[in-house]
Amino acid sequence: MADSMDLVQQRVEEELARNLALAKQHPIGASEFFCLSCNEEIPEARRRALPGVQLCVTCKSIGELKSAHYQGGAI
Repeated sequence: MADSMDLVQQRVEEELARNLALAKQHPIGASEFFCLSCNEEIPEARRRALPGVQLCVTCKSIGELKSAHYQGGAI
């Protein structure tokens, strides 16, 4: 019989799978060479790993932290 932690873990895994599926469905444009927020160069490895990337790691992280803070959730 599954305990509450098993159920929570299953829910987290399902949510992750759902989010990954949604991310793959979005149309992908060309990656930016420079961050649209701070204008720093986006490394080639990041552009290859994330087709259509528009922000550097730092700006993306800041945006996610702000979003989590405004929504009252934890990352």
